[in-house]
Amino acid sequence: MIRCWKSWRRGFASLAVAVGAVLLTGAHASAQDHRQNAPGAFDFYVLSLSWSPSFCEAARERGHNGRGTQAQCGGRPYSFVVHGLWPQYERGYPEYCQRPSPPGLIYNEWDKHGTCSGLGARAYFETIRKARAVVKIPEEYLDLTAPKTVSPNEVEEAFIKANPGLSASAIAVRCDSRRLGEVRICMNKDLQFRACEQVDRSACRRSQIVMPPMRGG
Repeated sequence: MIRCWKSWRRGFASLAVAVGAVLLTGAHASAQDHRQNAPGAFDFYVLSLSWSPSFCEAARERGHNGRGTQAQCGGRPYSFVVHGLWPQYERGYPEYCQRPSPPGLIYNEWDKHGTCSGLGARAYFETIRKARAVVKIPEEYLDLTAPKTVSPNEVEEAFIKANPGLSASAIAVRCDSRRLGEVRICMNKDLQFRACEQVDRSACRRSQIVMPPMRGG
């Protein structure tokens, strides 16, 4: 699919726009694993799906208008978009597993997470595509034209209903002070749903959160 480095970069740029990759940085691992930062030595993946309207609304409030914001918050109305696919330990997670980063691979998602997958760059981004294809977005969230107040449990239940085999122990809803932020879904290396206690414990504890409408709503 990608015949040279230049065309690979163009292909990744298209992927970034298509999935609206937010490319945000996370907190440091909460616990060190004995395999810390060894490429390919991890237990499972977390697929993080960001609610794009919340990201765009928060970016406007902060006055942020970087390339990622422009790509995701331009004319096209996005719903859930891929934030990332992150290798995880049962406790904590690896990051930046290749130092210095491979020449030319300047994208944060690859530098921080992809280098820990044990995959080459093309294989890693293809795995992101495959992981996203596994998850069906609940129909009620595909064309949200007005603000919607929901509970985190409602969002979880909608995803569980839309995705046979997904259990409550394999999904976590994240939020900020008032808005839905992300849905995080745990998968094994074969991209099958699996339980993840630590990720589940970090879920939003608010009783109600708001889903801002998609652009144009």
